[in-house]
Amino acid sequence: MKLDQAYSGNVFICSSEDYDEAQAVIYGMPMDFTVSFRPGARFGPARIREASVGLEEYSPYLDRTLYEIKYMDAGDLLLPFGNAARSLELIAEYVRKPLADGKLIVGLGGEHLVTWPILQEVYKRYPELAVIHIDAHADLRDQYEGEPLSHSTPMRKACELIGGKNIYQFGIRSGSKEEFEYGRHECHFYPFDVLEPLERVLPSLKGRPVYVTIDIDVLDPSAAPGTGTAEAGGITSKELLAAIHAIARSDVRVVGCDLVEVAPIYDPTEQTAIVAAKLIREMLLGFVKG
Repeated sequence: MKLDQAYSGNVFICSSEDYDEAQAVIYGMPMDFTVSFRPGARFGPARIREASVGLEEYSPYLDRTLYEIKYMDAGDLLLPFGNAARSLELIAEYVRKPLADGKLIVGLGGEHLVTWPILQEVYKRYPELAVIHIDAHADLRDQYEGEPLSHSTPMRKACELIGGKNIYQFGIRSGSKEEFEYGRHECHFYPFDVLEPLERVLPSLKGRPVYVTIDIDVLDPSAAPGTGTAEAGGITSKELLAAIHAIARSDVRVVGCDLVEVAPIYDPTEQTAIVAAKLIREMLLGFVKG
């Protein structure tokens, strides 16, 4: 399935048009139809790509360059504006082929609900799946103001699909009392901190297929103000980079990842998109093996 590049054809730095040779496929999901506070995340994928041109191809953290791996940027999915249910169906339809072809899928959001159809497809292929969820918000509601399709519900849906003990949540510092109680009882729930509990958990995931989903709002608003629901008290970009590197150096098998909730309109400095682009570079270099 070929995707149109909806925003002037801009692509992530050093990406190729060769799907067959690609070890990873980047794709954008410009959807923010269910956000509960400030919209604008549908413009995140395009701005992350634009910010990527300012990156060096070399990662001094991982001692690799983007020229050492092969990846394709497929552009943005054309999602019907305002139709969340159909948009989720289109996302699921798209990821099936790269998953079947054994490629690392790298999604750019968009609101966090876009992760839900991806997890359904990944789980079909990898029934031993574990999910690493790094976020300011628990996303464990079963509905938000009567709507089950919400950016507040994807992790609850994932728990009900694959079992909460296969969900590992880090950095959570916002949610209802019921969400925190659910997380503590049903999931591997590590609120407030990311790197230290993640490093403790990773050995227990040795050999397992893992999907990594990161909401940019896990960062403190001072580091990433460009997001729809900013939450004070977050981690630094240094810690988030270290968390990605810890996953990369571990013995887990990352089969897919995404970075969501970049809303560039709220950050005239463009720092949020710049940070996001660097995070994607590190995920590519860390999660693509060989």
